[in-house]
Amino acid sequence: MISLGIFLGAFGPWQIGLIVIAILLLFGGKKIPELMKGLGSGIKEFKDASKEDEEKAEEKK
Repeated sequence: MISLGIFLGAFGPWQIGLIVIAILLLFGGKKIPELMKGLGSGIKEFKDASKEDEEKAEEKK
């Protein structure tokens, strides 16, 4: 299994910069905050659902 440090070490500052520029060109500056807001709400929903599952599992014990 590849560790996270090795994977992130494969990208240098130039590659990361080019990726950021490509994302800006594809989505534009106005769309990125909307995308991040949607991503954040999706993560929040996932965490809430996993907490509910843990609570149900504890109730069954």
